[in-house]
Amino acid sequence: MEHSTGVLSSSPVNNGWDTRRKRKLVDITQALCVSPVDVAALRRMAISEGGLLTDEIRCQVWPRLLNVPPHILDQEPETVERENNKDYNQVLLDVQRSLRRFPPGMPDEQREGLQEELIDIILRVLKRNPQLHYYQGYHDIVVTFLLVVKERLATALVEKLSTHHLRDFMDPTMDNTKHILNYLMPIIEKVNPEVHDFMQQAEVGTVFALSWLITWFGHVLSDFRHVVRLYDFFLACHPLMPIYFAAVIVLYREEEVLECECDMAMVHHLLSQIPQDLPYETLISRAGDLFVQFPPSELAREAAAHESTAASTFTDFDLASTQQRPDSVLRRRRRQKQAALEESAANSVVARPSAVRRFVRLAVMGLTVALGAAAVAVVNTALEWAPKLDLFP
Repeated sequence: MEHSTGVLSSSPVNNGWDTRRKRKLVDITQALCVSPVDVAALRRMAISEGGLLTDEIRCQVWPRLLNVPPHILDQEPETVERENNKDYNQVLLDVQRSLRRFPPGMPDEQREGLQEELIDIILRVLKRNPQLHYYQGYHDIVVTFLLVVKERLATALVEKLSTHHLRDFMDPTMDNTKHILNYLMPIIEKVNPEVHDFMQQAEVGTVFALSWLITWFGHVLSDFRHVVRLYDFFLACHPLMPIYFAAVIVLYREEEVLECECDMAMVHHLLSQIPQDLPYETLISRAGDLFVQFPPSELAREAAAHESTAASTFTDFDLASTQQRPDSVLRRRRRQKQAALEESAANSVVARPSAVRRFVRLAVMGLTVALGAAAVAVVNTALEWAPKLDLFP
């Protein structure tokens, strides 16, 4: 089942994109063919315009982004016992309600077969990892992998994802999930204090973004191309990137939010309905910028006193000490609406990188153990060290 990804912005596909797409296919092939595989380059490809382009490429690259060893990918999935399984009934209910996640026009027999595989993958991962707890919405993530890479590969990738990126959502309580949601408002406040204050006054909270976060937007986006494009991006980045993308969506809808009646129910209803015509490439680029400007370490105190489990497996990518550009700081000062915040914003904001530099930074952030003052040298020598690092220590 092929889901080719074009440019998902509002601009029409043109000859310029066709040329860039062909070049990107060559670059991805080259990164896969070298020994060792150039994981840093694959991350840049997954983040940059168009993502990984086709499901065939995703089958090759997604395992590399998750650092799943080849021998794991070759294992045949074991048979799953459904009787007396504590999660089976809930999983069955959720999978039965997932009809819209399958391509329209798919024959019933094919869809029902995939739904059975979906149940098996979920129960298999939970049985192998008894510390994990099923949550409603988990199936929305698993079905995406199933449709793209099929059952055997999906089982291996989902298990790795569940024990790392999704680990916080699979705790017995929602405490860590709530903690991740707590990063949303500090990001919005850094960029647009007016929107932040309006949402605070409306007491809307962050529950509207819960389904976005725990399904990686799979539950709320109707076009599967958009879903897999975001998965390319999220798999190549820090586990908290989905919350940055959630913030970018809210910020993109600034006018709608501020024109809404300042009432909790009204604002919640507005924000919980995601427009289906979003400029995805632009928003992905913006989310990457915000992560570099406001890394989790800078927001952690405002979000909560402790870090989440998933975030703690990565080193924050903070280049505040290098490559600052005075002109961008000044531009940010002019945009700042509250004079009292000007000085602190100027001191803390990292200049927005160019598109190429941003992709390099985002690709490296998931691999490096420590950057420090040698950030530029690390980026320039990524080919030498990136594949040797264990992404999930």
